[in-house]
Amino acid sequence: MTIAQFESISLVVLITALIAYMGFIVFDLAKKSEAGKFGTMVLFAALGLGALGFIIKTVLVEVIVV
Repeated sequence: MTIAQFESISLVVLITALIAYMGFIVFDLAKKSEAGKFGTMVLFAALGLGALGFIIKTVLVEVIVV
């Protein structure tokens, strides 16, 4: 395994773990602030848009490079 392969795999795994951890934080924040169903949905939508941006960037980089 080359350094580039290791970095690529590590980036995907660690970013996924970070997003999952942020999901836990958002859930805890929504529960403690009593945001309700709509507020919780809005909080997770904001987190989801950030994750979606990362995924789109990764796909675009792969498409453009190839």
